[in-house]
Amino acid sequence: MKLKVAIIGGCGHVGLPLALAFAPHHDVIIYDINAAAVEQVKRGEMPFRDDGAEQALRESLARGLIVTTSPEHLSSCDILVAVIGTPVDEHLNPSFAVFDRLLGQLDEVLRDGQTLVLRSTVYPGSSERVQRHFRQRGRKVEVVFCPERVAEGVALKEIRQLPQIISGFSPEGLQAARDLFSPLGVEVIELAPLEAELAKLFTNVYRYISFAVANQFYMVASEWNLDPYRILSAMKKDYPRAAHLPMPGFAAGPCLFKDTMQMSAFNNNQFFLGHSAMLVNEGLPQFVVQRMLQHWPDLSQRKVGLLGMAFKAESDDTRESLSYKLKKILELHAAEVITCDPYVTDDPKLRPEQEVLEKADLFVLGAPHKRYKTLDFRGRPVVDVWNHLGHGGRI
Repeated sequence: MKLKVAIIGGCGHVGLPLALAFAPHHDVIIYDINAAAVEQVKRGEMPFRDDGAEQALRESLARGLIVTTSPEHLSSCDILVAVIGTPVDEHLNPSFAVFDRLLGQLDEVLRDGQTLVLRSTVYPGSSERVQRHFRQRGRKVEVVFCPERVAEGVALKEIRQLPQIISGFSPEGLQAARDLFSPLGVEVIELAPLEAELAKLFTNVYRYISFAVANQFYMVASEWNLDPYRILSAMKKDYPRAAHLPMPGFAAGPCLFKDTMQMSAFNNNQFFLGHSAMLVNEGLPQFVVQRMLQHWPDLSQRKVGLLGMAFKAESDDTRESLSYKLKKILELHAAEVITCDPYVTDDPKLRPEQEVLEKADLFVLGAPHKRYKTLDFRGRPVVDVWNHLGHGGRI
């Protein structure tokens, strides 16, 4: 069944790959208030890196994809997909202000018979809150929660491959979600809305805690002047019960920390695993700098080159990147901190990579971009928490 689908906030990391995945199967409209991003997408240019997305964008535009800053088309759509999630405030509690603004805007354009799909991570119970909003106003709008489950950078690919969780408050809402996602050819898994919301949170929190386990092991081994990667590799080699343990690294990005804090708030702040994971992962930059000070007592006289400011490898996304936390701490102790990243374009303080290589006395890998494997550091030391260069992770 071909539907008319609007993606609200559709020029971002969650919405745009989804729009491109739907474009061969539905009539798709991207609505976004970011005028610069809209113009960029209309030119066939991706605002961020995602494998295979540029070609898919060109094909989608040729197929009739509409990209606009005007909400005028929304009332004619069968389904509207909102990719706005629940952020946390300065006190690490969920904030509904973004949702409330969205609902106020949608009240002016939604009509009876439409379905609103909530796509981004939400605080548990948010879907019911949105459905109640429409019911109290006598609006016959179905609300469904169908969480995104993909990894940034390969979102378009994984949308077409991974099972899709759907949930709703009525048979009509569930059927609309099936009609929306079934053309992708992926398995559809049905849950109750609260179950679906928790499934999404559980997934991200599980990853965050897993990274914390690896990072804690890294700190323990380093404190004893042992190579943590030699130990972890021995644990994992041909041993299935340790196979899923990740390797150490800066656990960051726009979701994992935030969703762990949402889980804590949902459970009356009785989430000790999550709090412990936060202390470990958020404490890793400080740990690294303290180890550097022990190894190089003259750090105040050295220039440090920080390579990779995105939150993960092969990404241009700096949101919640721990490289910036690492930079702030280093700036307290080093003579100078010089930063670069081959993909990040929204940080005017970044320097050309060659300049960093020439000026720095030692280096720290903030994000393990593939290109760093082939750089010539000319014998100067590299702090490599990721063991990206294969020299061992000991500082």
